[in-house]
Amino acid sequence: MRRALARARDGKALDLSEATVLLHARDADLETLLGHAGRVRDAGLEAVGRAGIITYSRKVFIPLTRLCRDRCGYCTFATAPHKLDSVFMSPDEVVEIARQGAAAGCKEALFTLGDRPEDRWHQAREWLDAHGYDDTLSYVRAMAIRVLEETGLLPHLNPGVLTWRDLQRLKPVAPSMGMMLETTSRRLFEEKGQPHHGSPDKDPAVRLRVLEDAGRSNVPFTSGILIGIGETVQDRAESLFALRRTAREYGGIQEVIVQNFRAKPDTAMRGMPDADLQELAATIAVARLVLGPRTRLQAPPNLVDAEYGLMIRAGIDDWGGVSPLTPDHVNPERPWPQIDELAARTAAAGFTLRERLTIYPEYVLAGEPWLDPRLAVHVAALADPATGLAREDAEIVGRPWQEPDGGFASSGRTDLHTAVDTEGRTADRRDDFDHVYGDWEALKERLPAASPTAPPGGSGSGGAVPGDVLRALRRAEADPAGLTEAEALTLLGLAGGPDGAGADDAGLDELCRIADGLRREAAGDEVTYVVNRNINFTNVCYTGCRFCAFAQRRTDADAYTLSLDQVADRAEEGWRAGATEVCMQGGIHPDLPGTAYFDIARAVKARVPEMHVHAFSPMEVVNGAGRTNLSVADWLTAAKEAGVDSLPGTAAEILDDDVRWVLTKGKLPAAEWVEVITTAHRLGIPTTSTMMYGHVDTHAHWVRHIRLIRRIQEETGGFSEFVLLPFVHHSAPIYLAGIARPGPTARENRAVHALARILLHGAIGNIQCSWVKLRDDLCRQVLSGGVNDLGGTLMEETISRMAGSENGSFKTITELAAMVAPTGRPVRQRTTSYGVPDAERLAASAASDGVCQSVRNFVPLDRL
Repeated sequence: MRRALARARDGKALDLSEATVLLHARDADLETLLGHAGRVRDAGLEAVGRAGIITYSRKVFIPLTRLCRDRCGYCTFATAPHKLDSVFMSPDEVVEIARQGAAAGCKEALFTLGDRPEDRWHQAREWLDAHGYDDTLSYVRAMAIRVLEETGLLPHLNPGVLTWRDLQRLKPVAPSMGMMLETTSRRLFEEKGQPHHGSPDKDPAVRLRVLEDAGRSNVPFTSGILIGIGETVQDRAESLFALRRTAREYGGIQEVIVQNFRAKPDTAMRGMPDADLQELAATIAVARLVLGPRTRLQAPPNLVDAEYGLMIRAGIDDWGGVSPLTPDHVNPERPWPQIDELAARTAAAGFTLRERLTIYPEYVLAGEPWLDPRLAVHVAALADPATGLAREDAEIVGRPWQEPDGGFASSGRTDLHTAVDTEGRTADRRDDFDHVYGDWEALKERLPAASPTAPPGGSGSGGAVPGDVLRALRRAEADPAGLTEAEALTLLGLAGGPDGAGADDAGLDELCRIADGLRREAAGDEVTYVVNRNINFTNVCYTGCRFCAFAQRRTDADAYTLSLDQVADRAEEGWRAGATEVCMQGGIHPDLPGTAYFDIARAVKARVPEMHVHAFSPMEVVNGAGRTNLSVADWLTAAKEAGVDSLPGTAAEILDDDVRWVLTKGKLPAAEWVEVITTAHRLGIPTTSTMMYGHVDTHAHWVRHIRLIRRIQEETGGFSEFVLLPFVHHSAPIYLAGIARPGPTARENRAVHALARILLHGAIGNIQCSWVKLRDDLCRQVLSGGVNDLGGTLMEETISRMAGSENGSFKTITELAAMVAPTGRPVRQRTTSYGVPDAERLAASAASDGVCQSVRNFVPLDRL
């Protein structure tokens, strides 16, 4: 205990064992511990300009439904349908509570409800169906909008466990959300008789995933622990460290609640003793020391009896939501203190009580990406612009909730598609590099033990003996679809390490020979390409993909957004140059409504009706579906009706979440990508498939990704091609931060293109290389190792160029033919679906050489 207290005194980082020891502090040791914790809290408040201030939120409590699919042993909030007059509150009841709250000066509407009650109670499902809601969260979303529009209160949503996509649906209607972690103890979840047994939403792994997804989605999120429910002291310490890990990595946990268990009648745990208040104070103090000065720490004031001063000395800086109107429906036997009394108790401890909003001041002041622009007006009306705290003179009235205006106004560096070649980017990184992607040091903890810069497949053939190599090669030739994962890894190992050590060039040549034979069998000798135009309609994006050098804040020097007319102009210009396809993707711009994608497709089709619209990655699909509150299937149906003909299968990167959560901050999980793609295929919308490799992944990830692509193709048949995209590192944030390696080696590129042909043989006939990312000589090498397609002339290619690709933004038909000529293979222009363009299109592309004149007027830097 003395050693742990001394380390706390000296500001040393505590480890798990030291935190566990300090949780036992009582009496004199506790007093010492409280002193150390209080100093950390005070330093944090001073750092944000709120020295001596403890905050609270004036709220109303809206128990939207008390039905729940879980069965927690301590809960008196959840009940059964026969005990309720109605299984859900009506919209009028919701709005009336919020109106009364507004009249009483409240600014927060706390929506609390059970987890997905329709999964357990047919009455809930029937009520939702009768009232036109797909699920409980659709009703939550609708009521949040009504509260915003009719009362001006800011919703804080506590609907329980949320998926990544749920968070996308709800973020535009609520400045903050929350869910208690409670505990990381698996014993309390897995053992019969324990409080969380039989409650699927209390799986600690599930709840930690929600916290991470909220951070990835830039949602200001409230969480915390519940003490005294049967967990051990070490369980508490582990729970605090789990919260710290997520808070550090993503920066999205706006407050941590330390709540003490209070036994309630008519529950399974009614005989359990309440958590001791000295125990609570010790837990708060350790939480403060573990979580640090920047974390806002709360203790519910109606659960601490008269020990307000004790909790303040322990290190809290917030009292949470306090209602002058509604009871605490979760702890109904514990009324809220009067706000005047709470202010007096706080003053007696030497602090001033100040009102905040449901979204904490730091996030109010930061704005994007934490605050959705649809809510900016609502929050600004109630927030002090200097402090981010609640304005005392705020007018609490309803304001329209609507899509932002001006999403399609032309702005910024709209000439970037040509200037990136002639002038380059303004700087090698965004100004918010240090924090927009999360905490770089915390991110390193997610990496495998081996350095990501080490050869991902080991040296040489991964330790395989020559006999294993020979057997793998023979299997690849005789039964390519039957190649095992181990054999595939052996073949990738032929590429050796980054410095060439261990490479087996003869074996690699044989691998490429086999792949090229399969290419000839599946696709013939023709090397195909499409005359197309890329249109990246905006690069404003706050998703936080750590490999992406294209995304910019709206205020960055290189940021831009095209108007609908500019999009249509570029499509028309491409058409005049003989293009048969326009490929459109953009950043996840916070101002663009979910219907913006339909408008873009319609604008192109209105101008050039015969143009094939190949548009919108699965990330954009999920973004559009979330913002419109449509299912993926319904959104894709609407997109097809608007003119979308096929989807690019980008945003795949590596379809393994362990890699994705290092590579990206907020991009969709692998399962969501698969769902979008398979749904598109079922609706008759073809897609491409892609893999971006050579960053923080391993050869095993490459093999599993390709095999997953094959399984999807065998199920749906909707992929037109597989596109290999080597990581371009030069300006990629994750490389600049020292986490990713500098892309795959030339040998690895040859090996993985060949292996893709082998593993996908009989399923996907077209294997495409990216001339943008590979130099001409390497393109020729992979063309001799399984590749049959070069992609498009592009006319503009900004994404890879912003990352530092040195191969230009377009290639003319003449240049593509010259690149292929040394291979002796014929080249052929194709359509998106690998058909033959009509004579008029062929003549137009021949006249322009496949690239529009406005782009060709600029001489790229690498051609000077």
